[in-house]
Amino acid sequence: MHQRFLAAYDRQLRTDSESAHAVDTVVHGPLRLSVFPGGRGFISYADLGGADAEGIGDLVDAALDHFRARPDTTSVEWKTRGHDHAPGLHQALVSRGFVAEEPESIMIGEATLLAQDVPVPEGIEIRRTRSDDKIWAMEEMQGIVFEDPEWRARAETTLRRVREDDTVELWIALDGDRVVSAGRLEPVAGTDFAGLWGGATLPEWRGRGIYRALTSQRARSALAMGKRFLQSDSTEFSRPILERSGLIRVSTTTPYVWTKPGC
Repeated sequence: MHQRFLAAYDRQLRTDSESAHAVDTVVHGPLRLSVFPGGRGFISYADLGGADAEGIGDLVDAALDHFRARPDTTSVEWKTRGHDHAPGLHQALVSRGFVAEEPESIMIGEATLLAQDVPVPEGIEIRRTRSDDKIWAMEEMQGIVFEDPEWRARAETTLRRVREDDTVELWIALDGDRVVSAGRLEPVAGTDFAGLWGGATLPEWRGRGIYRALTSQRARSALAMGKRFLQSDSTEFSRPILERSGLIRVSTTTPYVWTKPGC
């Protein structure tokens, strides 16, 4: 099952799927060099074409030359996968100014395994939202959880994304009017997958089943869309919850981020 999930992930969720919402994408050898709203560059690939360490260094240089020449790009993420054959990639990225962020687990599972009845604490309401005020509240909550000072920019990106793409679903858990937990469901067009993204719960509300219930609701919605698999890049907060629900860890992913000088 592990290899079957990983093969489906590599075949369906890399390159085209990762750049689907980019403002612009340029292909350089095996690399796809994309720019997303807000000036975020992103580098993806199905594989590195069998390049050795020297060749990989050349690819990193070419990617950076491309993004340095673009005035609309302020930062660039190179998304690595633990199962890729990529000799010397870590050294090539770090020596050129990329900074490694925390590794995450690539989790995949059958949506049916997560679409279970999960009780929530009394007074908690779980529902979808598309309203501006709730999106701002959701992003502010996630900014607190992830200690992200840029949450306002992310809120603007989410608002724009929701207005442009009616397939993206935002799910929130409310204690009265307060958003205490949230997560997105993003179906991937032309694939068997939907992604679970942005999952976060305020510390004082953890351990009560709220995140599991949010995940269950998103799984039900994915099944209604005809999606078979759910995928998530999970932090150590959400990985154990998804494992208990039936998802398995098939690999790891580590983002390496380069910030343009002066930005």
